[in-house]
Order: sequence, then C-alpha cells, then structure tokens
Amino acid sequence: MARRLFWIFGIILVFGYLGACAPSQEARKKESEAIRSIGEAYMIQGNYTQALGKLLEAEKIYADDHILQNYLGLTYLNKDQVDLAIEHFKRAVQLKPGYAPAYNNLGTAYLRENDWDRAIKIFEAVSKDLLYATPHYPLTNLGYAYYNKRDFGQAETYYRKALEIEPHYINALLGLGRTYIAALKIQDAIQTLETARKFYPTSAEVYFELATAFKLSGQYREAVWAYGKVVDIQSEGPLAAQAKDEMKHLGQ
Repeated sequence: MARRLFWIFGIILVFGYLGACAPSQEARKKESEAIRSIGEAYMIQGNYTQALGKLLEAEKIYADDHILQNYLGLTYLNKDQVDLAIEHFKRAVQLKPGYAPAYNNLGTAYLRENDWDRAIKIFEAVSKDLLYATPHYPLTNLGYAYYNKRDFGQAETYYRKALEIEPHYINALLGLGRTYIAALKIQDAIQTLETARKFYPTSAEVYFELATAFKLSGQYREAVWAYGKVVDIQSEGPLAAQAKDEMKHLGQ
C-alpha cells in the first residue's frame, strides 16, 4: 500500500513540475504577439513570404488572436490564395464578432472572386458600423461591386457617399469617373476625373480614364494629350501600351 501511494505521489509531482514549467496562456499570447509584430513588419515591406512564415509561427504558439488571423488573411490575399484568406478572415470575426477590419477584408476577398452579392452584404454591414474609422472604404467597395453588377445608379450613389466623407479618395474618384463613363454621363465623368488629376497629377490611371472620357465626347485633341500623359508617367506596361494604341487610332 505504501509503495502504491509513493508511486501516485511521484506521478503528481511529475505533472506538477510539468505544469509549472509550461508557459501560461498569457505568456504564450505575448510571445505570439511579439512574433506577429515581426510578421506585420514584413507585410508593410511587401515581403509576404517572410510575413507568412512569421505569422504561421505565431499561430502555432497562440491561434486565438483575431488580429493575427486578420493578418494571415491579408497575407494569403496578397499571395493570391483567396480561399485561405477567406478562411482566416472568417476566423478573425468568429474570435471577435463585429471586428470591422476583418469584415471589410472578407468583403474584399469576395470581390476578388467576383462574388458581388456576398461582398455587398458584407460591405453594407461594415458601412453601418458607427465605430469604423474609415467608412469611405466599404462605401467605395460597394460602389465597385454595384459597378460590376452594371447597376450604375447604385454605384454612383455609394461612390458619392464615400466622397462626402473623404473628397480626395482616389479609388472613389476613379470609380465614380468610370461609372459615369459606363453610364454615358460623359461630362460628369470629365468633371470628376479632372478633379482627380488635380489631386493626383502623377496617376496614369486617372489620365487614362480622362482620355477615354475626352474621346467619347469627341474632344480628340484633349484625348491625345491625356493618353500622352499616361505614357509620360508610365512608359512601359499594359496601360501605357493601350494608351499608345489609342493615340495611333486617333492619328497621333
């Protein structure tokens, strides 16, 4: 009997020692956050492979971190692994319901899959979150989703709402200009894109869309000038190649 008690007491001591040596949840969380910060730094640098390595390392230590799961989603999204990105964004909002950045990123991932209706549902929810610091982002994304559904009236509405909040936001200005072109509201497109080029005089995309609007309005000299600005800003690449082709068609 004494021998059996000695054996049980020994087992208890062993497990007690292991429990004392094992890091607490709080310690593991802090260690994971430190590694997560390194992964975030790699993300900011655009080094998504190194970022992914560090973020996965952090996840092994402590996975129930909504910020970490959001960063993993962003990293996978930038590596064109959209399904994995969606999985991690969903995990982030499961860990912290109402976590607007992850909701917005989840909607962005659905945009990448051309799943416009599912993206719209997400962005509508985010845009109504009064605590979300940058509501012009989901509003612009709603404009983009409706533009791709060819619902130009709704697209215009959401782009304009975004610009009411942030009048200089380039994505909303470009999106609104493209929407006006698609809806054949050419003078509105020119006005919007002229505003955009004042704020962003080195944006090749702005000049390309402005050139398109000028061409559709019959202002061919102005169109050639704007296409020329595209080439000046971006001498190589697909956008510059399109601009050069358009200039040829216009006799320049």
